[in-house]
Amino acid sequence: MARKLFCQYGPLCYWLSLKKEYLLRDIHQLCSGNTYAKQLQPEQPLPCVIKGHLSPLIRRLHGVDMRLQKNKVHNLRLAAAKINGIVIQPGECFSFWKLVGPTTAKRGYLEGLTISGTALTSGVGGGLCQLANLIHWLVLNSPLEVTELHHHSDTLFPDEQRRVPFGTGTSVFYKNVDYQFKNTTDQPVQLLLWLTDTDLCGELRSTKPFPLKYRIVEENHHFQQEPDGYYRISQIYRLAIDPDTRQVRNKELVLNNHSKVMYDPALIPPEQIRSEAISCS
Repeated sequence: MARKLFCQYGPLCYWLSLKKEYLLRDIHQLCSGNTYAKQLQPEQPLPCVIKGHLSPLIRRLHGVDMRLQKNKVHNLRLAAAKINGIVIQPGECFSFWKLVGPTTAKRGYLEGLTISGTALTSGVGGGLCQLANLIHWLVLNSPLEVTELHHHSDTLFPDEQRRVPFGTGTSVFYKNVDYQFKNTTDQPVQLLLWLTDTDLCGELRSTKPFPLKYRIVEENHHFQQEPDGYYRISQIYRLAIDPDTRQVRNKELVLNNHSKVMYDPALIPPEQIRSEAISCS
């Protein structure tokens, strides 16, 4: 029989292990030499919109309790307020959890949808991946450098009102599964975040346009059956485009998707299933 880990010997051992991991992460960040953005100025937006985006607050996900979706909206509102207006100066880093902090019931968070391993479950503060996903999408459409990213490894439910390519999201879990980026440009950038009745909205702003424009494209998207099940396949690229000539200056592979489908394969659109993969150059 496999030997138990220390954290498996009871709630106290789990709590001690968690605190140890938190401490190790804090020491690592302290020794990294990074400076993390703290300045919030939501009432003073920078003048130039680099990228804007919105995502629906409520999605009809197959087999998901709608109560968790409604609680998620509440959680998003709390967390977005902690980030809204953050200004990241040249050389500074953005950390999702350094700004949001613990998502506990004492701080007003409710039980929402979470991902545990390869399964959908629930937990206090659940649903904040949607906020991290929106921020990541804004950053992808800029020259900012992503320094910490944790991809969702599996396809947990079918598409519903998807507005960005699958695979461009990120997982977050307080506080060791973070989302971070660094402002490697010579001008400040700012994140504005807010909720309407129907959507989570965000803008990435700066003092002036960047020299190049950015566009995210998905290629070779399809599903294919493999010995252990169905997989979602695609390649996600970031194009850097000259705004004057409209020529592509650079094409960067952001993600090579090979994600196992964890929901009922009968829900996959038949026209999107290929019997054999098509090779990509």
